[in-house]
Amino acid sequence: MAGPVSLTLSTDVVPFAIRAERLEILVVRQPAGWRLPGGSLGAGENLDTAASRHLTEQTGLGEVYLEQLYTFGRPRQGVGTLAVAVAYYALVPTGALAAGPAASGAATAWISAEALADLRSDHADIVGLAHRRLASKLAYSTIALQLMPERFTLSELQAVNETILGEPLDKRNFRKRILALDCIEATGEMARSGGHRPARLYRAKRPGQVDFIK
Repeated sequence: MAGPVSLTLSTDVVPFAIRAERLEILVVRQPAGWRLPGGSLGAGENLDTAASRHLTEQTGLGEVYLEQLYTFGRPRQGVGTLAVAVAYYALVPTGALAAGPAASGAATAWISAEALADLRSDHADIVGLAHRRLASKLAYSTIALQLMPERFTLSELQAVNETILGEPLDKRNFRKRILALDCIEATGEMARSGGHRPARLYRAKRPGQVDFIK
Protein backbone atom coordinates (compact mmCIF):
# COMPACT_ATOMS: atom_id res chain seq x y z
CA MET A 1 0.00 0.00 0.00
CA ALA A 2 1.31 3.43 -0.94
CA GLY A 3 2.23 5.79 1.85
CA PRO A 4 0.78 9.26 2.41
CA VAL A 5 1.47 11.87 -0.25
CA SER A 6 2.07 15.51 0.63
CA LEU A 7 1.10 18.38 -1.66
CA THR A 8 2.88 21.52 -2.74
CA LEU A 9 0.74 24.25 -4.29
CA SER A 10 1.91 27.01 -6.61
CA THR A 11 0.69 29.25 -9.43
CA ASP A 12 2.07 29.88 -12.92
CA VAL A 13 0.98 32.74 -15.19
CA VAL A 14 1.14 33.07 -18.99
CA PRO A 15 1.23 36.83 -19.75
CA PHE A 16 0.09 37.35 -23.37
CA ALA A 17 0.48 40.49 -25.48
CA ILE A 18 0.47 41.42 -29.15
CA ARG A 19 3.89 42.79 -30.10
CA ALA A 20 5.18 43.47 -33.61
CA GLU A 21 2.06 41.77 -35.01
CA ARG A 22 2.68 38.48 -33.24
CA LEU A 23 1.46 36.84 -30.04
CA GLU A 24 4.17 36.92 -27.38
CA ILE A 25 4.56 35.89 -23.74
CA LEU A 26 6.58 37.45 -20.95
CA VAL A 27 9.03 35.07 -19.27
CA VAL A 28 11.35 35.34 -16.29
CA ARG A 29 15.02 34.35 -16.03
CA GLN A 30 15.72 31.78 -13.31
CA PRO A 31 19.03 30.00 -12.50
CA ALA A 32 17.79 26.95 -14.43
CA GLY A 33 16.65 29.02 -17.44
CA TRP A 34 13.53 30.84 -18.60
CA ARG A 35 10.18 30.11 -16.98
CA LEU A 36 6.72 31.57 -16.53
CA PRO A 37 6.20 34.00 -13.65
CA GLY A 38 4.72 32.31 -10.61
CA GLY A 39 5.48 30.68 -7.29
CA SER A 40 4.03 29.34 -4.07
CA LEU A 41 1.18 30.79 -2.04
CA GLY A 42 1.85 33.01 0.94
CA ALA A 43 0.24 32.52 4.34
CA GLY A 44 -3.49 33.14 4.11
CA GLU A 45 -3.25 33.92 0.40
CA ASN A 46 -5.75 32.63 -2.15
CA LEU A 47 -4.85 31.44 -5.65
CA ASP A 48 -5.91 34.57 -7.54
CA THR A 49 -4.04 36.85 -5.16
CA ALA A 50 -0.89 34.73 -5.34
CA ALA A 51 -0.93 34.64 -9.15
CA SER A 52 -1.40 38.41 -9.36
CA ARG A 53 1.32 39.06 -6.76
CA HIS A 54 3.91 36.88 -8.47
CA LEU A 55 3.12 38.47 -11.83
CA THR A 56 3.64 41.96 -10.41
CA GLU A 57 6.72 41.14 -8.33
CA GLN A 58 8.50 39.20 -11.06
CA THR A 59 7.59 41.25 -14.14
CA GLY A 60 6.56 44.70 -12.92
CA LEU A 61 3.19 44.43 -14.68
CA GLY A 62 0.35 46.10 -12.82
CA GLU A 63 -3.32 45.22 -12.94
CA VAL A 64 -4.18 43.24 -16.08
CA TYR A 65 -6.91 40.76 -17.01
CA LEU A 66 -6.18 37.44 -15.26
CA GLU A 67 -8.07 34.17 -15.71
CA GLN A 68 -7.57 30.73 -14.22
CA LEU A 69 -6.71 28.16 -16.87
CA TYR A 70 -6.09 24.65 -15.52
CA THR A 71 -4.65 22.68 -12.61
CA PHE A 72 -1.60 20.52 -13.26
CA GLY A 73 -0.34 17.82 -10.90
CA ARG A 74 3.07 16.13 -11.16
CA PRO A 75 4.50 13.64 -8.65
CA ARG A 76 8.03 14.46 -7.51
CA GLN A 77 10.01 11.28 -7.72
CA GLY A 78 11.46 9.86 -4.54
CA VAL A 79 10.00 12.40 -2.13
CA GLY A 80 6.35 11.33 -1.88
CA THR A 81 5.15 14.76 -2.95
CA LEU A 82 2.59 15.79 -5.55
CA ALA A 83 3.45 19.20 -7.01
CA VAL A 84 0.20 20.96 -7.93
CA ALA A 85 0.41 24.07 -10.10
CA VAL A 86 -2.65 26.18 -10.87
CA ALA A 87 -2.08 27.92 -14.20
CA TYR A 88 -3.45 31.30 -15.24
CA TYR A 89 -3.14 33.49 -18.28
CA ALA A 90 -2.97 37.27 -18.29
CA LEU A 91 -3.79 39.64 -21.15
CA VAL A 92 -1.64 42.75 -21.41
CA PRO A 93 -3.06 45.67 -23.45
CA THR A 94 -0.77 47.35 -25.94
CA GLY A 95 -0.68 50.52 -23.84
CA ALA A 96 0.57 48.59 -20.79
CA LEU A 97 3.47 46.75 -22.42
CA ALA A 98 6.13 48.77 -20.65
CA ALA A 99 6.37 46.72 -17.47
CA GLY A 100 7.72 48.52 -14.45
CA PRO A 101 10.79 47.38 -12.52
CA ALA A 102 10.36 43.90 -11.07
CA ALA A 103 10.53 43.88 -7.28
CA SER A 104 12.29 40.53 -7.45
CA GLY A 105 15.06 41.96 -9.61
CA ALA A 106 14.58 39.10 -12.08
CA ALA A 107 15.37 39.60 -15.76
CA THR A 108 12.40 39.32 -18.10
CA ALA A 109 11.93 38.94 -21.85
CA TRP A 110 9.10 38.87 -24.36
CA ILE A 111 9.26 35.81 -26.63
CA SER A 112 7.01 34.42 -29.34
CA ALA A 113 4.23 32.16 -28.07
CA GLU A 114 5.40 29.71 -30.75
CA ALA A 115 9.13 29.78 -29.87
CA LEU A 116 9.28 27.86 -26.62
CA ALA A 117 12.41 25.77 -27.04
CA ASP A 118 14.20 27.56 -24.18
CA LEU A 119 11.23 27.32 -21.81
CA ARG A 120 10.78 24.51 -19.29
CA SER A 121 8.88 21.66 -20.97
CA ASP A 122 5.99 21.71 -18.50
CA HIS A 123 5.70 25.49 -18.92
CA ALA A 124 5.70 25.13 -22.70
CA ASP A 125 2.70 22.80 -22.28
CA ILE A 126 0.93 25.46 -20.21
CA VAL A 127 1.56 28.11 -22.88
CA GLY A 128 0.17 25.81 -25.57
CA LEU A 129 -3.00 25.16 -23.60
CA ALA A 130 -3.42 28.86 -22.77
CA HIS A 131 -3.05 29.80 -26.44
CA ARG A 132 -5.70 27.27 -27.46
CA ARG A 133 -8.07 28.49 -24.73
CA LEU A 134 -7.61 32.11 -25.79
CA ALA A 135 -8.22 31.28 -29.45
CA SER A 136 -11.36 29.30 -28.66
CA LYS A 137 -12.82 32.11 -26.53
CA LEU A 138 -12.67 34.53 -29.45
CA ALA A 139 -15.71 32.73 -30.90
CA TYR A 140 -17.98 33.24 -27.89
CA SER A 141 -16.68 36.22 -25.92
CA THR A 142 -15.22 39.71 -26.19
CA ILE A 143 -11.91 38.64 -24.67
CA ALA A 144 -9.80 40.14 -27.48
CA LEU A 145 -10.66 43.61 -26.17
CA GLN A 146 -8.45 42.92 -23.14
CA LEU A 147 -5.42 43.05 -25.47
CA MET A 148 -6.37 46.37 -27.05
CA PRO A 149 -5.18 49.87 -26.16
CA GLU A 150 -7.70 52.40 -24.89
CA ARG A 151 -8.53 53.51 -28.44
CA PHE A 152 -8.26 51.38 -31.56
CA THR A 153 -9.57 50.94 -35.08
CA LEU A 154 -11.62 48.00 -36.30
CA SER A 155 -8.70 46.98 -38.50
CA GLU A 156 -6.44 46.82 -35.45
CA LEU A 157 -9.00 44.72 -33.57
CA GLN A 158 -9.32 42.37 -36.52
CA ALA A 159 -5.52 42.05 -36.73
CA VAL A 160 -5.38 40.99 -33.07
CA ASN A 161 -7.99 38.28 -33.67
CA GLU A 162 -6.11 37.07 -36.76
CA THR A 163 -2.80 36.97 -34.88
CA ILE A 164 -4.27 34.81 -32.13
CA LEU A 165 -6.04 32.49 -34.57
CA GLY A 166 -3.18 32.33 -37.05
CA GLU A 167 -5.51 32.83 -40.01
CA PRO A 168 -7.16 35.70 -41.92
CA LEU A 169 -10.75 36.77 -41.31
CA ASP A 170 -13.25 38.24 -43.74
CA LYS A 171 -13.23 41.99 -43.15
CA ARG A 172 -16.91 42.62 -43.81
CA ASN A 173 -18.17 39.71 -41.71
CA PHE A 174 -15.80 40.56 -38.83
CA ARG A 175 -16.93 44.17 -38.65
CA LYS A 176 -20.60 43.25 -38.88
CA ARG A 177 -20.22 40.74 -36.05
CA ILE A 178 -18.24 43.03 -33.73
CA LEU A 179 -20.60 45.98 -34.16
CA ALA A 180 -23.61 43.72 -33.55
CA LEU A 181 -22.18 42.67 -30.17
CA ASP A 182 -22.56 46.24 -28.86
CA CYS A 183 -19.30 45.90 -26.93
CA ILE A 184 -17.48 48.89 -28.45
CA GLU A 185 -18.38 52.50 -29.17
CA ALA A 186 -17.01 55.17 -31.46
CA THR A 187 -14.92 57.85 -29.75
CA GLY A 188 -15.75 60.51 -32.33
CA GLU A 189 -12.07 60.68 -33.31
CA MET A 190 -10.24 59.48 -36.39
CA ALA A 191 -6.87 57.76 -36.74
CA ARG A 192 -4.64 58.95 -39.56
CA SER A 193 -1.78 56.82 -40.86
CA GLY A 194 0.40 57.89 -43.77
CA GLY A 195 -1.52 58.19 -47.01
CA HIS A 196 -4.35 55.90 -45.90
CA ARG A 197 -7.91 57.09 -45.40
CA PRO A 198 -8.67 58.16 -41.82
CA ALA A 199 -10.19 55.33 -39.77
CA ARG A 200 -12.74 55.69 -37.00
CA LEU A 201 -11.44 55.10 -33.48
CA TYR A 202 -13.36 52.93 -31.03
CA ARG A 203 -13.11 52.04 -27.34
CA ALA A 204 -14.49 49.21 -25.21
CA LYS A 205 -17.84 50.02 -23.61
CA ARG A 206 -16.98 47.96 -20.52
CA PRO A 207 -13.20 48.09 -20.03
CA GLY A 208 -11.83 45.19 -18.04
CA GLN A 209 -15.00 43.13 -18.50
CA VAL A 210 -15.34 40.09 -20.75
CA ASP A 211 -18.84 39.57 -22.11
CA PHE A 212 -19.99 36.16 -23.29
CA ILE A 213 -21.98 35.78 -26.48
CA LYS A 214 -25.24 33.86 -26.15
